Amino acid sequence: MICWVLYDIQANGARTKVAKACKQAGLYRVQKSVFLGTLTENEKDALKLDITDLINEEHDSVYIFPMSKDELQATVLLGQAFDKDLVTDEVRSLFL
Repeated sequence: MICWVLYDIQANGARTKVAKACKQAGLYRVQKSVFLGTLTENEKDALKLDITDLINEEHDSVYIFPMSKDELQATVLLGQAFDKDLVTDEVRSLFL
C-alpha cells in the first residue's frame, strides 16, 4: 500500500530520528516533514512502533495515511506540492 507520513515534532533529535526511520522503511522525503512510499502492512506497523518510541506523545503529532494507487492518482497537488530537490522519479511515477 502507498503511505504518506506527515509529522510535527518539537525536538530536533526526535524529528531527525523519525526522518531516519521513514527513510529506513523505504519512504521518500517529499517535503521537510512529509514522506511518501510503498509499505506492506507489517512494515507500516513496524514504522508505527518505531516512531511511537521516538516521539513525545503529549507534544508531537505523526500521521500515517495509507491509500490505494487510485486514491493517490486522484490526489490534488497545488503549487509547489513537492520539494523539487527531494522528489525522485520513482515518487513521480506513483502519480502516473
